[in-house]
Amino acid sequence: MYRLETDRLVLREWKQEDIHDLTEGLNHLEVSKWLAFVPFPYTEEDAKTWIRYNIDNDIKGDKRNSYHFAIELKENKKVIGGVSLDKINQFQRTASGGIWINANYQKLGLGTEAFGKRIEFAFQELKLRRLENGYFDGNPSSLKMQEKFGYKIEGKRRKAFICMATNEIMDENITGLLKEEWIKG
Repeated sequence: MYRLETDRLVLREWKQEDIHDLTEGLNHLEVSKWLAFVPFPYTEEDAKTWIRYNIDNDIKGDKRNSYHFAIELKENKKVIGGVSLDKINQFQRTASGGIWINANYQKLGLGTEAFGKRIEFAFQELKLRRLENGYFDGNPSSLKMQEKFGYKIEGKRRKAFICMATNEIMDENITGLLKEEWIKG
């Protein structure tokens, strides 16, 4: 089991005990509308399915191709978000992924802290050389956070997703970060 720590946070694998916090965090349209695969409203059944998926499908050892971490506050052990590395390609040494933070905990620097630890894990522990992310039009705070670490806009995938929360067809802006361009926080 992986456990990453920052000053205020623990990034760890999801557990059944996280269902309530996960539901609370994603059952807010101001969060779910920026995520392609999260329905709104977000129910406890959705949370159970997500946690079960992570427990059942994480591939351990050298063949692992994703990491989905719960973001937990150290002070009270409350899960306030999630961060991931997906589509890990060991040959190319690349990955994608994202982050979300419960609306009640946004604008406190917690997302930036978790995202920075995710980048550090990807480059230093997993020895990746490139990360790719994305964000929907209308979400400048996501781009601003990514740019703090050196991400650059690389393009746009037009009408790439139907957002499950809003049923809107969304453009995805693609960002990329090379290890040598990483700005450590």
